[in-house]
Amino acid sequence: MKILEITNVDFALYHFLHPLMRRLRDQGHEVVGACAEGPLLAGVRADGFRVEPVAMARSFSPLAQVRALGALIRLIRRERPDMVHVHMPISGLLGRFAAWLCGVPRVAYTCHGFLFNQPGPAWRRMLALVLEWLAGRITDIYLTVSQEEARDARRLGIHRHATAIGNGRDGKVFRPDAPTRRRVRAELGAAADDVVILAVSRLVRHKGYPELLAAMRDVPEATLWIAGERLPTDHGPDMGACLDAAGAELGPRLKRLGYRADVADLMAAADIFVLPSHFEGLPMTVIEAMLCGLPVVGSNIRGIREQIVEGVSGFCVPAGQVAALSAALGRLARDASLRRRMGDAGRQRALELFLQERVIARTAALLTRDAGEGRQGWESSPPIS
Repeated sequence: MKILEITNVDFALYHFLHPLMRRLRDQGHEVVGACAEGPLLAGVRADGFRVEPVAMARSFSPLAQVRALGALIRLIRRERPDMVHVHMPISGLLGRFAAWLCGVPRVAYTCHGFLFNQPGPAWRRMLALVLEWLAGRITDIYLTVSQEEARDARRLGIHRHATAIGNGRDGKVFRPDAPTRRRVRAELGAAADDVVILAVSRLVRHKGYPELLAAMRDVPEATLWIAGERLPTDHGPDMGACLDAAGAELGPRLKRLGYRADVADLMAAADIFVLPSHFEGLPMTVIEAMLCGLPVVGSNIRGIREQIVEGVSGFCVPAGQVAALSAALGRLARDASLRRRMGDAGRQRALELFLQERVIARTAALLTRDAGEGRQGWESSPPIS
């Protein structure tokens, strides 16, 4: 079977889709990727995959979306896949409508978070819900990364067979590592007894950086490392000024590390992981931190609250509330034994629920089950010109 995997940007394809593409290829399928061009695609192409560049826009700009839809239609007509598997909210909508217009035999979607569950104007959320409902009518296989999103899809009539598959990371890569801990802390100027809080995400407003930086004022026992950058396709306020102001106030207690390819090493070197987002799907970084034995402080929102066991592997705090965030971080910063207990509990939970190999195997099985069924195939239908 020829499978076309479509997402929005290179970051998503490299970090989220590449392992699945490998599994499907190992099963004998031909797999092609498609997303906006970017430097992270080099690693996927070096692994032998063809990735077709498509100018995907992560906004509601009508002109940009019409252009992206047209590009996807041309790509699908050229590739003639047996299945189109799409990801992310906007590219997921466009990819499914393009596949339907082209008569692709099977259409699959993995939801990494619903637009209608994100903060925004009521009209935009309603539009997103209507579009998702329409797209659900033409989706054969409907997957979500979180249990709550699967329940939402079934409850709202988007797709009655929506199935949660979870997310997973490699437990051999993300693990406690004492030698790496000593090396990285020495490189970044952290003493053995310093308490390091780590945040890893794109530098955008909805990841909760204003609240996190404000909370650090009341956690004088700890240093904050921030790894990540703003993507060219990101929208919303630039966090540069906010980070600059916090740097002037926190001084050496704030380290901005930029984009890092060695996130596993950073997590091995840290003591606490924090993700105070306003909305998420089922964040990979929380899984990575749990596998590395870190206690996690995250927002009490969809996705994250499925990962953290409150008071056992970390703390869930109300999104946007600085006082609650600083209290949770401070409690962990001051109690090494609590950090160890929660970190151990989180690692055990991640090994049981969030290992990449198990999640990918489950996803591949769902995608390829009953592969011979579906709408009329390309072989029996005339080419679309």
